[in-house]
Amino acid sequence: MIRLNKLLKELFEALRVSLWFVLLLFPLVVMKVTVSSGRASVEFRWSLVPVVFIGAVVFSWVWARALEWNEGRGSRDVTNGLLSRAGRKLTSAVSVQPVRIALVAVAALLVTAYPFVLGMYHTNIMITALIYVILALGLNIVVGLGGLLNLGYAAFFAVGAYTYGLLWKYVGPIFVEAGISTGFLFWISLPLAGVIATFFGVLLSLPVLRLRGDYLAIITLAFGEIVRMVLQNSGDLTGGASGIPRIPQPWLFNIRLNPAQRAVYLYFIVVVIVLFTIMVVRRIEDSRVGRALEAMREDEIACEAMGIDLLKNKLMTFALGAFFAGIAGVLLAAQTTFINPDSFTLWESIMILMAVVIGGTGSIPGTIVGALLLKLLPEYFRALSQYRMLIYGFAMLVIIIFKPNGLIPRIRKKHLFEETV
Repeated sequence: MIRLNKLLKELFEALRVSLWFVLLLFPLVVMKVTVSSGRASVEFRWSLVPVVFIGAVVFSWVWARALEWNEGRGSRDVTNGLLSRAGRKLTSAVSVQPVRIALVAVAALLVTAYPFVLGMYHTNIMITALIYVILALGLNIVVGLGGLLNLGYAAFFAVGAYTYGLLWKYVGPIFVEAGISTGFLFWISLPLAGVIATFFGVLLSLPVLRLRGDYLAIITLAFGEIVRMVLQNSGDLTGGASGIPRIPQPWLFNIRLNPAQRAVYLYFIVVVIVLFTIMVVRRIEDSRVGRALEAMREDEIACEAMGIDLLKNKLMTFALGAFFAGIAGVLLAAQTTFINPDSFTLWESIMILMAVVIGGTGSIPGTIVGALLLKLLPEYFRALSQYRMLIYGFAMLVIIIFKPNGLIPRIRKKHLFEETV
């Protein structure tokens, strides 16, 4: 009897939720507006109403079961579960050096063959995804290691892109007159953009050294919007909303490359920079600086009491994160050959932050997976482009509830001391 009452109660709740779903999604799913010859017509697709209702009933019931499972997961012993045992076996297998070398060789082969097997379209998509991997790894230093919420990260991305764009706009004609390949500007801009973005990172950190939490997020958000508005309203210098077109792609010993070859060349440049970024972030994690940043993230008061300089740490955190964003900006400008302020909105900052959170805050593999998922899935599911925001919101909700530490959470190092007899 108790189980029957519980079942009826859950069924009633599912029906109630389904009615709300139908009402909320009615304008989006049922009503279709078509504009033809300057006149708008509305088509009502009533056949979708029962589909939405039934789907909502099923989803509501499955969601209730998933929440019950998630609540009871904490009381169960998961160490001897199937996934835990499989994870331990996989970890032990990867720890063997020949296996690790074989996996690295296979990964290198796949990365090398990717642009030649799949063609120019997929190569360009992967270049964009890898640029966001660099951005996410840079933000992971700020958010994952330092624990500083930065909602204006796209500003440093814009600084890097506009460093290359402005160098092309004002120095490019001099190169043309001198007979020097304008593609050489890419190699000049790459380190220069990192240095200039680092300067802006330090500049941002100066007024926020004493702030934390919500106040820090608001200040960084304002900084990102200020940079974008300055770029948009400085038409004489930056081109304003029209942007900077015809930005040259990287130079390769004066060899003329067709579009497909240029995409492959840029792809390998981005892959090398991704590997460099992973190496640097990994070294930071294992260094004294990385441990100081983690201490600052966990408890600033205790960190300061242990003699760690918080001001120096925050300056370093913003500077390191900004450096990689600046480099990623140059890569974006080289790929698209056109930049304008609309490419560096608040949404870009949120996307990069979502990649870090969904993948796993502080986790290098998780950050890479999160960035790849957020950039590749929308490209390969363009038929669902109008529902992208809905899907992103739902994905964030699922991750926060069921995987609060991300898809691939960071595994903290443990030091065990065993007493010998």
